[in-house]
Amino acid sequence: MRQYLQCGRFGHDLAKRPLVMGILNVTPDSFSDGGRHQSLEFAFEAAERMIKDGVDIIDIGGESTRPGAPAVPVQEELRRVMPVIYALRELGVPLSIDTCKPEVMREAIIAGADMINDVNAFRAPGAVDAVKDSDCALCVMHMQGTPQDMQAHPGYADVVGDVIGFLRERMDTLRAAGVAHERVTIDPGFGFGKTVDHNYILLRNISRMQHELGLPVLAGLSRKSMIGAVTGRPLEQRLAGSLAGALAAVAQGARIVRVHDVAETVDALKVWQAATTDNR
Repeated sequence: MRQYLQCGRFGHDLAKRPLVMGILNVTPDSFSDGGRHQSLEFAFEAAERMIKDGVDIIDIGGESTRPGAPAVPVQEELRRVMPVIYALRELGVPLSIDTCKPEVMREAIIAGADMINDVNAFRAPGAVDAVKDSDCALCVMHMQGTPQDMQAHPGYADVVGDVIGFLRERMDTLRAAGVAHERVTIDPGFGFGKTVDHNYILLRNISRMQHELGLPVLAGLSRKSMIGAVTGRPLEQRLAGSLAGALAAVAQGARIVRVHDVAETVDALKVWQAATTDNR
């Protein structure tokens, strides 16, 4: 599997250690921290705190993708995220933009974004054209349906095989457009059109996905309902379960974990790496 990720102004050697992507939502309705970072001042403070805690990538989102979330108009999403990109771009860490809109992708890249994280896998008309000529990293995620209906009746003949097939088709599309292999990472899309069983089957098969597709996996399980379903904990009490999920993903080979709790995840990964790496 490829172990290098070209991420805009930055390059990451994924063989050294797993990377931590910190979530910075600038939306009023995110499922976990909606409204907390809406103001530029609070978003900047949150980013500085993540950097102090050891974050590797900051993922900025201006549109909630929780189940049932309504779509946000392009201009409103731009209003939310663009000032944050400009404010954070000189802080010395890669900035990822969580968006499925080509217009937002284009403006974010111009502003200095280093990664585009698209839950729609660059399927919107114009999305591939918006990113193909940049040097941004691209996260290609699997989602069955849309955020409005994805959890209604998720179903698969073979969830792992179906997700791999979908991601392979998207990889082929990006490759045909001239996107370098080193720019692409894949995300199974935990919670995006999956039952709890589907999510845990995918978690147990991260290594298979990476082996068959030859691309690093980004895993985002933090605070999700798959954690609550196993622990019985409400959203605000899912830290321990989220850490366990991140470590399980990394043990399966995931190279990036997307999390809300940066400091705790960084510490957990340091201990995990010390326990599993023989430097003799």
